[in-house]
Amino acid sequence: MSILLVFVFVLAVFLGLELITKVPSQLHTPLMSGANAISGITVVGALVVAGEGLGGFATALGVLAVAFATVNVVGGYLVTDKMLAMFRRGKG
Repeated sequence: MSILLVFVFVLAVFLGLELITKVPSQLHTPLMSGANAISGITVVGALVVAGEGLGGFATALGVLAVAFATVNVVGGYLVTDKMLAMFRRGKG
């Protein structure tokens, strides 16, 4: 079972890198908004892994995944908010 999980992880890494390099720079910010929702799912999955109690190493990886996914979600929303602020009109 763990070999299958490693295979899925490696495949996801290569697929993610391939997709990121093929997207034009004009689309990165709009796609980031959608990716934030997907990152939220990642946070939930990481919480499940961290709470399963499969051993110290798996729990540590789960906690690390929660931290990285949370930073990704928060950073993504901050960048999206900053991008949207560029299109807002002044109050005056």
